[in-house]
Amino acid sequence: MKSSIIKDAFKVKKTPWPLRRAIGAALSASLPVLLGIWVGNFSYGLLAGIGGFSYLYVFNEPYKHRAKKVFFVMLGLAAAIGLGTLTAPSPFLFAILLGIIGGAGTFIFGALKIQGPASIFFVIIFAMTSAMEIDPDAALERASLVFIGGSISWVVAMIGWFTDPYQPEKKSIYRIYFELSQLLTAIGTPNFNKQKESTLFSLKDAESTLASGYVSWRSSDAFKRLYILKEIAHSIWGDILEIEAEGIEEVSSELLRFFGQVTQSLEKKNLVESLSPLQIENLSPLEKQLLAKIEEVNAVMHETILNVDQDIHLFKQPIQKQFADAFDKNSVVFLSSLRYAIVLGGAALIAFSFEFERSYWIPVSCGSVMLGSTIISTFHRSIQRSIGTLIGLVVAVLILSIGPAPVVVALLIGMFHFLTETFMVRNYALAVMFITPNAILIAESTTRIQDFSYFAAARITDVLIGCIIGIVGVLLVGRQSASSRLPHLMSKTIRSQSQLFFKIFSDNVPEQAHKDRRIQNKMRTNLNNLRTVYGTALGEIPSNIAALSLLSPAIFSMEQLGYFLENATRNGVKTALPEKETAQFLYIFETLAQSIEQQQLLKTFNIPVILKHTRIHQEIDTLQDTIILILNQQQNSETDDGKGV
Repeated sequence: MKSSIIKDAFKVKKTPWPLRRAIGAALSASLPVLLGIWVGNFSYGLLAGIGGFSYLYVFNEPYKHRAKKVFFVMLGLAAAIGLGTLTAPSPFLFAILLGIIGGAGTFIFGALKIQGPASIFFVIIFAMTSAMEIDPDAALERASLVFIGGSISWVVAMIGWFTDPYQPEKKSIYRIYFELSQLLTAIGTPNFNKQKESTLFSLKDAESTLASGYVSWRSSDAFKRLYILKEIAHSIWGDILEIEAEGIEEVSSELLRFFGQVTQSLEKKNLVESLSPLQIENLSPLEKQLLAKIEEVNAVMHETILNVDQDIHLFKQPIQKQFADAFDKNSVVFLSSLRYAIVLGGAALIAFSFEFERSYWIPVSCGSVMLGSTIISTFHRSIQRSIGTLIGLVVAVLILSIGPAPVVVALLIGMFHFLTETFMVRNYALAVMFITPNAILIAESTTRIQDFSYFAAARITDVLIGCIIGIVGVLLVGRQSASSRLPHLMSKTIRSQSQLFFKIFSDNVPEQAHKDRRIQNKMRTNLNNLRTVYGTALGEIPSNIAALSLLSPAIFSMEQLGYFLENATRNGVKTALPEKETAQFLYIFETLAQSIEQQQLLKTFNIPVILKHTRIHQEIDTLQDTIILILNQQQNSETDDGKGV
């Protein structure tokens, strides 16, 4: 177990090098410093360079969403350095506020599902002020400089909008069709179910990406085209599932090749010569239907479609509702944020109470390792941070001992940002090797270190203490809170799906768009919470991986059922079931929910057929089968344990 954790901590992932992102990070960090040097104030440039951390929150989100996100991040970073400067004279207040900032940041990023480094850079920048000159009057000046540096990051982040304003949306659409082409290829192979799960997540991601980039009062033809492609993708997904359900084990190679060509043209924007059904022999009716939709994709892509005037129906959950859903006793986001705040605040109190040299390194290291989404990943990050810091510290000491010129420091800061972002996707330890000298250059370039060996020893000591506090805190606070919540969340999700099913198929429920949306959002929230809690449970120590792995098919079945229910709502295909049949389905849902809660199989059912909604019927049947398998395996395991005793 120990050797496995250490080995996994140094595993290098085979992911593409994010060169564009790395270049953006380097420019965002170095340009403010160079600007400060140009106006004759190096220390101001270093402070403005802190605002360059704003760029690290840029990912593949639409430019509309990116503009708002980076703006609020740079505003938050400016507020963090301002508050830190004001409260630095009072260590106790400073430590409490540091915990609050860390917890609040973790909650906001988790509730809104914002990709990125969460609250850690707010924590780092706030904590750094404890090592600056104590001067509360400088709060506004420092905050303004960080905001100016963040503004440069904002410009760098948005510059791609001028050449291709819909690039992020195009990437998400391409990914859908790539996954769909892989799914079609996987028909009749053992890889089909795994690819089906990956494709479903891509469909959901594209829906979310388009929704976050949609501007209701300004919808261009280019965006409408992307929306139509997304809608066709949903239809193609359904056709592929039907082809697989029909028992077809191998799809026409010509159809596969054509779909592959169309998918590649999405990325390369090349015209694909359309094939007609007559040119491909021996196609089944379902394959002909699929081919027609692939040809429609080609037509939409290359503007051969006559009319792109289509109403756009995209809905994004209001922010206040997202916060309300996350602020729940069973929400992992809320519990993780609370744990982060408590442990981080405790680490700061310990650091400042014992007056360690450069004491802010302790809470920063603690906060960094606690960014791991699970206990195992927290162990990984503590190992990675310790080793990476040791190597990075040697590099930093060598640079500072030379006493480089300000321009060299600015270029080094840019280089280290570039290397950090390049290696972050591969392994955190490799990234920390460059994060450490970068942070030290920003914090110490204007100070004169007299004893480099003492400086290095203090840094290593503080990092190790911070890592240990982070690990102990994670182990003590909510060690197995995720796995214990799974049965409740699974049953809660099934009940929310029952409510949406009733809304779709009952003849006695009036159609009210806002109420329909509320029920859908409730189900989506439950599914998201369930997936998050399940992922967290897999990383707990100790964890029963065998038992947890049994839950995976049931959770994916719920996700697929949720998708099909939402699709039925979106398509508006109303199929009113008789009251007796509707009541039977509600009874089935409730029985499944209670079976999970009570950890015993209460009853099994023959699922009635639903006209025009075959996939919903099949998925409910699949869900029942997976729950039966889970409960039977659990009972067998308990029986074996009893015999062993």
